[in-house]
Amino acid sequence: MGLALFSSPAPAADSPHTTSGAVAGRLSSLDAWRGLTVLLMLLVNNVSLGNLTPRQLQHAPWGGGLTFTDLVFPWFLFCAGAALPFSLSAAQRAGQRGWALVGKQAQRTVLLYLVGCVVTSATEHRFTLGLGVLQIIALASFFGGLLSGLPVRWRLAVAGILLIGYDLFLKLSGVGGAAGLFTEAHNPVQAVNALLTPWGLRGLPSVIPTTALVLLGSAAAQPLKDRQPRAPWLLLGLGVVLSVLGWLWAGHLEFNKAVWTPSYVVYCSGLGTLGLLAFYLIADTGGGRRARWLTPLTIPGRNALFAYVAPILIKTYVLLDWNVTWAGGTMPMGRALLTLARDHLGLWGGGWVYTLGYMLAVWLGLAYLARRGWLWKL
Repeated sequence: MGLALFSSPAPAADSPHTTSGAVAGRLSSLDAWRGLTVLLMLLVNNVSLGNLTPRQLQHAPWGGGLTFTDLVFPWFLFCAGAALPFSLSAAQRAGQRGWALVGKQAQRTVLLYLVGCVVTSATEHRFTLGLGVLQIIALASFFGGLLSGLPVRWRLAVAGILLIGYDLFLKLSGVGGAAGLFTEAHNPVQAVNALLTPWGLRGLPSVIPTTALVLLGSAAAQPLKDRQPRAPWLLLGLGVVLSVLGWLWAGHLEFNKAVWTPSYVVYCSGLGTLGLLAFYLIADTGGGRRARWLTPLTIPGRNALFAYVAPILIKTYVLLDWNVTWAGGTMPMGRALLTLARDHLGLWGGGWVYTLGYMLAVWLGLAYLARRGWLWKL
């Protein structure tokens, strides 16, 4: 069973989606949707516009609703869940059953968690086993994967139970103060994280809503894995229902990425379902003849682990650590490149050239690796 975000979604060998324009055994729409999240991550994490940065390219402040940037991490987790039905099927075809299957998933979870620790330690310049993006994905994928063999209705039910229970915890729990207290400084998640911080486990409560998100992604992709004739209509219905439900839920408990409110999880899952459907209609219907249209997205989507880890390490140890004199003084390479771009094109134009140039450099590297057939999977 693969670790969702980075595993290879593998339909049956006789899948009608296998064409000359797509790699055999892949669901092009899922690769493309995962690739889109990778590119969006590169954009929002490296935008260099200073005080001209649009609101939609910044995380919303507490109580500030939802921005486009806030969708990126949930869509990573949605992709994690969406890959689970395919990974489970591939593992079962390989003869993995029962505890052997659980053990294999646990092994991959540990490996992904450790990779996440390497990334977190590098960016913080200190050794840490605490929770970061990859660690959250590893844990949520593990628990979601344990339930990925359940019928879709049961996966949806478990996700609903987790989110309702988490909602009650946020609104009714007296942890950290009076029940119902929900501010940035005083809320149950903040209180629990304060207790977990000395143990390096700050952020652990988020595993509950993110596991629910993984299960929702798993449920959304199941009709595609089963190649149900009504799959597009099922995804359309699920996507609309989740989007509307999340929007209505926000009237009770606001969209809030910091604590992963249920409204935020459900709404992002709905949008993810609709996005996956759109890509499915483009790339995986009509015999897959249009799959090549999404090639710019499937390239990073098929090597997502490397696409996430390598740019962070290069930025940390090269762009931020190597000093050069290109811009009239000694400064880190990244700042020098940005200064040169701004000197010639202004704050807005230079910032965009630097940001998009960084993204293009990463994409070209991934394209080269794709031509060489090199993928990093756990």
